[in-house]
Amino acid sequence: MSVYRSASRMTAAVVTLIGLLTLRADEPPTINPFGQAPSQREDAVPGCIELSDGSIHSGLIYLTRDKRLQVYDEKLQRQREVPLQAVKQIDCTIKKEWLEREWKFKETTNDVKMYTGRHYPTREYLHTITLKDGRTISGPLSAIVYVQPQQQSLGRSEDQQSEPERFLLNKRNKGEVGQDLKSLFYVKRIKLGKEAIEKGKKGRGTGDEGREER
Repeated sequence: MSVYRSASRMTAAVVTLIGLLTLRADEPPTINPFGQAPSQREDAVPGCIELSDGSIHSGLIYLTRDKRLQVYDEKLQRQREVPLQAVKQIDCTIKKEWLEREWKFKETTNDVKMYTGRHYPTREYLHTITLKDGRTISGPLSAIVYVQPQQQSLGRSEDQQSEPERFLLNKRNKGEVGQDLKSLFYVKRIKLGKEAIEKGKKGRGTGDEGREER
């Protein structure tokens, strides 16, 4: 009887040990919180961004993680999602712009508004996405785009990596009260690829028509 109990206990101990080893094997590797962070996003694409003031920002370009460009295709009359890796270029044109009047309520308890005599700039934009296969999609586009400057161009090591720059692609935006239309900058063009990033480093515009006149 005692021999049977001893054998049962040994069997149970072996089964428990095997179970613990299996659980440990299935667990993900331990992450060191003090370890070195990845130097760049794996989905980043080399390229450059040109603003309406003529400034060039080159580096590795990416969107918010797991996001795609969402554009309303005016030709097909439907929403489309485009991965950044499939894009060659994005061009932005001004669809409409004007100085909007600033209004405020005459009294806090009254619905009557009065014109303050001040304005603020307002714009509507149209974006054209050129895919790598040459096809184009035009329509309203809204997105957040990040540019991570390359370390070699900055002369920094990975542990001194600079913060990514953040840019907005807008369907419509407005400026501050008293600001004029020329001061309301926007992303004029995004060009992707190794050639684009090399041109960006040299500070040249990426379009055939040159920079926008100020």
